[in-house]
Amino acid sequence: MIRRAETADLERIRAVYRAAKDYMVRTGNPTQWEEGYPDCVLEGDIRREQLYVLCDEGGIIHAAFVFAFGEDPTYTLIEEGSWTSSEPYGTIHRLGSDGVMGGVFARCLEFCKGTISHIRADTHRDNKTMQHLLEKHGFTYRGIIYTDDGTPRLAYEYLARI
Repeated sequence: MIRRAETADLERIRAVYRAAKDYMVRTGNPTQWEEGYPDCVLEGDIRREQLYVLCDEGGIIHAAFVFAFGEDPTYTLIEEGSWTSSEPYGTIHRLGSDGVMGGVFARCLEFCKGTISHIRADTHRDNKTMQHLLEKHGFTYRGIIYTDDGTPRLAYEYLARI
């Protein structure tokens, strides 16, 4: 089950993101999420109603992600490529899992596709797991974008084929 996150979920969401950060360090991606991140943005994500959680049948949260609609300012400039479409889109950010539940990305994507057919996402060059998942699930690499702090990210785009 996927639902919007609530303030009461924060402790568990933080535990999920700690597990995700540990996984990233173990798999060669130690710098994508700096110290204190994404903890520092979670309350704002909840207020904007953009943070979602994936729960098991017992209601235990095993994953969290942001799904935001509308123009993402960091996607305005793309280098070494271009976007396929300028249609309205949703963006997946900060997908993290505690590693207990399988198929997290697939479930997240199905949820997002149920809302909009044009989806963008980005990831760190060292995040080989996310690059693999994006490509496996039909995203196409489009170029390089930059986060607010100037860090480059690999940008991907998904457009449902009708």
